[in-house]
Amino acid sequence: MKNRIPKNITAGRGPKQKKCLSCGTIENMCRRRYCSIDCRQKLLYTLGIRTGLLKALNTRYATFYFTEKIIIMDILPYLSREILSFIYPRSNDNKPAEDYCRMSDLLGNEWWAEKKRTHKHYLANRHIYNQAVRNGYPEGFIIPLETKVPAVKGAALTHLKLGKSDLDSPELEKKIKSAYRLQVKKHHPDIGGDTATFRKVHQAYKDLIGWAESPTFLRRRGFPDKWFYDGDTDGWIQPKPYLKK
Repeated sequence: MKNRIPKNITAGRGPKQKKCLSCGTIENMCRRRYCSIDCRQKLLYTLGIRTGLLKALNTRYATFYFTEKIIIMDILPYLSREILSFIYPRSNDNKPAEDYCRMSDLLGNEWWAEKKRTHKHYLANRHIYNQAVRNGYPEGFIIPLETKVPAVKGAALTHLKLGKSDLDSPELEKKIKSAYRLQVKKHHPDIGGDTATFRKVHQAYKDLIGWAESPTFLRRRGFPDKWFYDGDTDGWIQPKPYLKK
């Protein structure tokens, strides 16, 4: 394994271009994060069906990312402060999802071979840990960023022509009422407006006023440019661009 997963491959540096976070293509990306929904779902599915190795390795957190030359999986085992990096060279014709399958299969086969030879789970783990590059990265390199997101439907803001930044305003209720009155003047059925649109505007007003009186938030974890695995939920999460480093 040490020969097949070299430790001395480094990513080349160059001008940053907008790349698909699933396959790395730069074609027709513009402001998009993924070249297609199918591409994103394929990588998420591939990562999701290969969590057995991560569970076997007692993984608390893991991240997956890639460059044009390599794929990298960093893991942080439970009760450890050392990050282990598994680095695998990219193939010419494969996408990152396919390269990850090959790396995962190689590591998994090595784990099972060592487990059968020693009959010890911890020795199999140690054998795989020894295949990794041991890094002195700060914990924030793999421990996920967390942010609080207002539990407000985006449609409610859209119907009243408000922005997310308005939710931070100390005069939020005033802004909501002002925005509501403006939309009522445009969409009330008594002045020729569309009934369905007016109902949406009214519901948006109720939702936002309710939130302003009793704000609630959702906690989101992840990284802006890496796929993130949480051992507590045994699941992968796609990159979260709104999480700033």
